[in-house]
Amino acid sequence: MGQVPFFYKITDDIRITVRPAYVEDHSRPADGKYVFSYAIRIENVGADTVQLMTRRWHIWDSIGEATEVEGEGVVGEQPVLPPGGVHTYESFCILKSPSGWMEGYYTFLTDDDAPREAAVPRFTLSTEGAGEPR
Repeated sequence: MGQVPFFYKITDDIRITVRPAYVEDHSRPADGKYVFSYAIRIENVGADTVQLMTRRWHIWDSIGEATEVEGEGVVGEQPVLPPGGVHTYESFCILKSPSGWMEGYYTFLTDDDAPREAAVPRFTLSTEGAGEPR
C-alpha cells in the first residue's frame, strides 16, 4: 500500500489538512454505495485564540449529484484553539458513484467575536486512490 495523500490549505491563520480514504469494507458498489472516510487536522497558526462555530460542505459525485451540508461545530464539538492549538477528527460520507470530491469551510470566532472563515481544500474521493492535491 502506498502513502496516503493529503490536502491542505491555510486561510486567515488556520491550516486545514485532510486525508481521505475509500472504505471498501463498508461500501456496496452493486447497490451504488461508496463509503469514504476523511481525517481532518485543524491547526491555529496565528496569534489569536479561535473557536470553531460552524461548518459548510459541498459534496459532489461523478454522476453529477451535488449536496451541501451545514451545521454547528464538527462531530458534535466546537473546539477552542489557542495559538498553536490543534483539533483532529474523523468523519465519512457516502457517494452513489466511485469518485467525487468535497470542499467547504469552517467559521470561527476570535476572543473579541470577530468571525473568520477557513477554507477546507477541495479533496478527491476515489475508489482508485485519493488523487493529487489541488
